[in-house]
Amino acid sequence: MPDVIPAAVHDDVETLWVYHRLGHELRHAEVGVGLGSHDIGVAVRVAELYKRSLFSLIVFTGANVATTVDRFPRGEAVHYRERALAEGVPDEAIRVEPKARNTGQNLALTRDLLAAEGITPKSVMLVSRPYQERRAFATCRKLWPEVDVVCTSQQVDLDTYAAGIGDVPRMINVMVGDTQRIRLHAERGYAIPQTMPEEVQAAYDRLVAAGYTAHLIPDIKT
Repeated sequence: MPDVIPAAVHDDVETLWVYHRLGHELRHAEVGVGLGSHDIGVAVRVAELYKRSLFSLIVFTGANVATTVDRFPRGEAVHYRERALAEGVPDEAIRVEPKARNTGQNLALTRDLLAAEGITPKSVMLVSRPYQERRAFATCRKLWPEVDVVCTSQQVDLDTYAAGIGDVPRMINVMVGDTQRIRLHAERGYAIPQTMPEEVQAAYDRLVAAGYTAHLIPDIKT
C-alpha cells in the first residue's frame, strides 16, 4: 500500500493531524490505558512510558474491527500485550481487556476490569494513535468524568508516521472518520463537545469530497 500522503491532500491531512493531537503535559497516572487500533505504536509508546515510571499498571483494551482484524487477528489488546512484553514490560504489570470495539467500550470495560480487582483509579493516561487523542479525551471526560485524564501518543511527525504505518489511504480514512465523530458523538451524548476551527472543518470537507469516506458513520457525509 502507498506510504506517502498524496500531495493534493497533504495540507488538509496535516490540518486534521495537528487538530487531533492535544500536546498534554505528561504527569504520573495510576493506570496507563492503551486504546486498541491498527497502530502497534500504541503498545510501543505504552512500554516507553511505563519504563519512565509514569504509571505502574497497564490495561490494553480492544477486540477487532474491520480496520484491524487483518493486522491483529487475535485481537488488538492481545497483540499490544505481546509487543509490550517484547519491549521489556513485565507481564504482571499488564491487564488485557479483549472485548471493546469502540472508544466508549474501551473506557467502560477498562473501568469494569479495574473495579473487579478493587481498583478505582483517580488518574489515567490514555495512549492512542496520534490522531485519536482528542476523541479519546472527549469520550473519557463524558463517560469517566471522575478520573483525571492525560492523553498521549507516539511523538512523531505526520510524514514519518505515514511512512511507518504502511497504509496511508486507511490512515486518512480513519482520520476523517475520527473528525466526523468529534461533532457527532458530542451530539449523541457519547463525548463532551470540542471546538472545531473553520480551517479544520474546511479540510475535513475537502477530504470527504476527495473520496476519503470509508470510515464515516453510514449516511452521514458532512
